[in-house]
Amino acid sequence: MRRQHALRPTASTRRARGRLVTVLVVALALVVSACGGSGDEDRAGEPAVAIDASGDSGRSAAGCPDGRCDEVSTPAEGRSAEGAESLDASAAAPTTTAPGSSAEADTSLRAGSVDDNARWDDYLRYRQWFDTTGIPVERIEVEGRQVLSVVDAAGRPVLGAEIEVRDAAGATVARLRTYADGRALFHAPTAADPDTQDRPVYGAVVRLGDTTTEVRLTPEQREYQIVLEVSQADLATSLDVLFLIDATGSMSDEIDRLKANLSSVAEQIAALPSVPDVRYGLTVYRDRGEEFVTRTVPFTGDLAAFASSLAEVQADAGGDDPEDLAAGLADALTAPGWRGADTVKLVFLVADAPPHLDYDGPRYSESVIDAAAAGIKILPVASSGLDAQGEYVFRQLAQITTGRFVFLTYGADGRTPGDSTPHQVDDYSVLSLDALVVQLVTEELAYRD
Repeated sequence: MRRQHALRPTASTRRARGRLVTVLVVALALVVSACGGSGDEDRAGEPAVAIDASGDSGRSAAGCPDGRCDEVSTPAEGRSAEGAESLDASAAAPTTTAPGSSAEADTSLRAGSVDDNARWDDYLRYRQWFDTTGIPVERIEVEGRQVLSVVDAAGRPVLGAEIEVRDAAGATVARLRTYADGRALFHAPTAADPDTQDRPVYGAVVRLGDTTTEVRLTPEQREYQIVLEVSQADLATSLDVLFLIDATGSMSDEIDRLKANLSSVAEQIAALPSVPDVRYGLTVYRDRGEEFVTRTVPFTGDLAAFASSLAEVQADAGGDDPEDLAAGLADALTAPGWRGADTVKLVFLVADAPPHLDYDGPRYSESVIDAAAAGIKILPVASSGLDAQGEYVFRQLAQITTGRFVFLTYGADGRTPGDSTPHQVDDYSVLSLDALVVQLVTEELAYRD
């Protein structure tokens, strides 16, 4: 069934819709309670709704430094999907909500998600369409993507294996870390040799501890399964969860809700069957010229200390649409004190505006490559008002780190919960937001069971 895009909210209407968006952090609180709790069984079994959406979402964006952005100005064209992406709502763990609470009243909020790596041809068509809009972004070439899946002798995915990709001369061209599902993505350059017209062949050295193996990567093969003869100890799952949040005025409700739900999050983590060793961290960002650009609360397992730091965070300022997301992302990857290769590492980016492209300093296109090298997965969550430029950037961050792009969905008025979105996604599945986030995290942690 085809549904029309909801009207895109403008920046001036975002604050008025704050109450609706506050539910976002309620869902994020479920990140750390993915496998536990009890409660609304009906919601966990809610059927997914397949959506076929199409439309135009052009935008005039902020300035872009020379040589850093794509700027193409041919007319936009429609795209076709390549099959629906299905999420089984019944697989999501039930959630716990106190009777009569505001969270219970807000469970009608709905969201969709896109796994662009799972629907690769569709993502490439989206990128081709976006190139026609003239909207500036930082270019990251992904068309030569190769999927490297590392497993142990028993066929189990290997977390934290280091992959060093070298060219024919032995020079290192990429460093990667495998995620919980054992995958890492090498985005091979697609340019051919000007003399022979042959595309280059690469070698990948895969290692975990003292165990090493090598594989030859040819341009014709897009997927590899690499067996690493390692023994994976049955240790407690280590999980580092960092919230990367836009702390400008339009995001005040999300921050307040995160504060209010911190104790509940901790209780549900303690009840998880796998007893994961979880730490929390927070990076907030605003923009240049404000009271601060970025602030980071380092990872800690001390909930009281983290709650005290979080209580001091206040949303304020802002005003223009882009914010200094690039600086926030750079600090999120370096400042909190991430643990080693055997840790599941997740960044939940919660924002409603794209990054500035006209600033000197960290580039988001460089930081996302660093995230892939460290095995840090980025899961962007688009709050209301995120425009076409922001969508493209968020999907870049998710695709390169094997994450999903998550977005709220609305009714025809663009305000009340529904199944439509202004974003350029086709045949997505819609669930209640809490069920969707629970399912995403449950899938991530399942590889460590």
